[in-house]
Amino acid sequence: MHFFRIFFVALAAAATISSVSVLAQERTAVRQGFSLPANSGKTILLFRPTVRVGSQSTAGMFEPNADWTAQGREQLGTSLKNLQSRLGNRVIEAPEPVGEEALFLSEHMSLFAAVSTSVINYQFFVGNRLPTKKQDNRNDVFEWTLGPQVAQLPGAADADYGLFIYTEDQYGSTGRKLLQFAAAFAGVGVQSGVHSGYAGLVDLKTGELLWLNADGQMGGDVRTSEGAEKRMRQLLEEFPGSVIEEAKAL
Repeated sequence: MHFFRIFFVALAAAATISSVSVLAQERTAVRQGFSLPANSGKTILLFRPTVRVGSQSTAGMFEPNADWTAQGREQLGTSLKNLQSRLGNRVIEAPEPVGEEALFLSEHMSLFAAVSTSVINYQFFVGNRLPTKKQDNRNDVFEWTLGPQVAQLPGAADADYGLFIYTEDQYGSTGRKLLQFAAAFAGVGVQSGVHSGYAGLVDLKTGELLWLNADGQMGGDVRTSEGAEKRMRQLLEEFPGSVIEEAKAL
């Protein structure tokens, strides 16, 4: 009886969460007036992607898995190396920082994730749009920033733009899948597994977010070479000036 009580409490919590959440979809935006043609002579500073891989508990909590994360980081890194020559302009990798520089970069990687999440929640998808962002959408305005402090990031002085990449995978646990099955009988939609990611291009002088590609339902198992290739192509679809084929064409 104790198990079923916990199970249905989790079901109720999932129902509440699912009723207020909006299913994400693919969306790309570019700041007004920005363009980056191929072979423009600009330099792109590539920061090491943030990769989070783990499982999704019965209640929907993220439980990190160090082995899966290491696999994903390695596979995505290899795929990115294979694709970066097709980004249309010169790409240099950001130096690996230490000490205070490492902390400063980590803070800005977290800031990029927070800003990107805000874009997704409050401008991209209809259900949560802020009134000001509804106005922006009507006028085709995309104005977000990480702040001018990005100019102090390691390697920023040698580049024009910074490329930030974030990807997260939560594989549904057995308990989560059972909850999803039970919820279906109650007429409640419960998602089992989360596979989201976003990539953004930032002006390293001003901090302005110039381009963002986001998808809350990404494909590809990042723990495998084929899956990581698919994921990285999805992340970099429609990158300004690139010649990367769309993932769905593969």
